[in-house]
Amino acid sequence: MIDPSGPLPKYLQLRTILLDMIEQDRLPVDAPIPSEREMCRRFKVSRTTVRQAVDQLVAEDRLRRIHGKGMFVARPKVRIPKELVSFTEDMHALGMKPGCVDLGARTIEADGRIAGHFGEEQGAAVHVLERLRLADGVPMAVERSHIPAALAPGLFERRAPGGSLFKVLEREFGIVRDEGDQTIEAGPVDRREAEPLGIAQGDTVFFLRQRTFSRGICAEVTFSTYRADRYRIHLGLEAPRRAVT
Repeated sequence: MIDPSGPLPKYLQLRTILLDMIEQDRLPVDAPIPSEREMCRRFKVSRTTVRQAVDQLVAEDRLRRIHGKGMFVARPKVRIPKELVSFTEDMHALGMKPGCVDLGARTIEADGRIAGHFGEEQGAAVHVLERLRLADGVPMAVERSHIPAALAPGLFERRAPGGSLFKVLEREFGIVRDEGDQTIEAGPVDRREAEPLGIAQGDTVFFLRQRTFSRGICAEVTFSTYRADRYRIHLGLEAPRRAVT
């Protein structure tokens, strides 16, 4: 219950109560929350207090408003990993069931942009593997992985459909990931990628470019489109180093 004489404002106390209900599955994902009138009666607070608590949870992406229908529990967003881990490893670490649907596999002649990442001449053979990534059955991202054909000859014959790309690269070709970098931008999704992701054309997504290195050689470049409604970016911050005088 709300403690009127407690050190926290009433709306923050109510926020904590609602958050506990969400995290203990008393309010599961996509469930409607109690009405303002019900919460006012139940917790003996004003409508202003209820609205402040709800607005706070909306800002934290724990609740979502649907116009004309009300307020519902939002699906928790997944953080974009900063570590050099596969999608499968990351989903397992978060307690979610990963899934993968192959959308296409082909070998192409690299254009100047792709060839430049690998230090190859334009026109060099590059494998392209396109996959739809799922978490608990929900589409999360579309990935297009590029691997120089010279580093992994016969890649598609050695990888089972839906199988792990990194495991095949490591087991069959000795390509062990030891370094990488990543860039992230936000923008609207086009129709081609909106359809498999289950979102509308023009919705905001995160565009990621990740390069993976093995013993100083760029072995894989992946361009991914992540649903912004399912992901969040979390960065640690450090105090700037100051010169000692």
